[in-house]
Amino acid sequence: MDVLRTPDERFANLPDFPFAPHYADVADQEGGTLRVHYLDEGPAEGPVVLLLHGEPSWSFLYRHMIPVLVGDGLRAIAPDLVGFGRSDKPTPRAEYTFARHVEWMRSLLFERLELSGVTLVCQDWGGLIGLRLVAEHGERFARVVAANTYLPTGDSPPGEAFMTWLRFSQEVESFPTGVIVNSGCVTDLSNAVIAAYDAPFPDQRYTEGARQFPTLVPISPDDPAAAANRRAWNALAAFDKPFLTAFSDQDPITAGSDARLKRRIPGAAGQPHTTITGAGHFLQEDKGRELAQVVVDFVRST
Repeated sequence: MDVLRTPDERFANLPDFPFAPHYADVADQEGGTLRVHYLDEGPAEGPVVLLLHGEPSWSFLYRHMIPVLVGDGLRAIAPDLVGFGRSDKPTPRAEYTFARHVEWMRSLLFERLELSGVTLVCQDWGGLIGLRLVAEHGERFARVVAANTYLPTGDSPPGEAFMTWLRFSQEVESFPTGVIVNSGCVTDLSNAVIAAYDAPFPDQRYTEGARQFPTLVPISPDDPAAAANRRAWNALAAFDKPFLTAFSDQDPITAGSDARLKRRIPGAAGQPHTTITGAGHFLQEDKGRELAQVVVDFVRST
């Protein structure tokens, strides 16, 4: 597998991001290995909070949440998905599949880091991958906080907002990562923060994974990932550990998905579900500290 690796100097002096990098090798599914980056902050024996980012962000997205979690004695693990952040970036685009993303994270989290008792916090693609892992390894998880995410099977049509994003992602000549993240926020990000989201991608060769991700969302019943996601829903329909939704009030992509999660997952019954007001798709940017406190309160109360 051909792989690009973003030079370390691209990640120097990022705003509000003092965290040390950690790396682990996982099988690339073709006989080789990929280097995956993750943050690991807080006490080693503290309850684990797994922070999974989505498209086209990276672990930088969680920089405002990590200090709140660590301040309460929790251990925050924030990986960069393969193709994003400091993690390796395979080329060409065909190397990226839904199944491979699940396997790469499974290998990192359970084979390399041996995590258990995990509180999953997932947003966007962090939920598509994370909810698959919850369904297939429920014994590893203690609870879930789902924020602006879902697990689609392709059995119902996606909304127009997603289709607009899909078309844009495939047609835009130069993939503007930082601008995309900024457009998904209610607040205006600073130039330095926008540059930090661009940092993993020195040129367009590095954006193959980011370009491919929108095409991997199942939007038809015969999508390659549809059957596996249906099986995951069968498992989630029996998941009775605490499950909390914390969606924002201004995200057209996932609006309404929280109601479907609450209806279909037993562990969501009776939980203090919340709506984060004044936040867009990337609510970690708009209201990260507020979301982090929701997570802390949920861990401590359950």
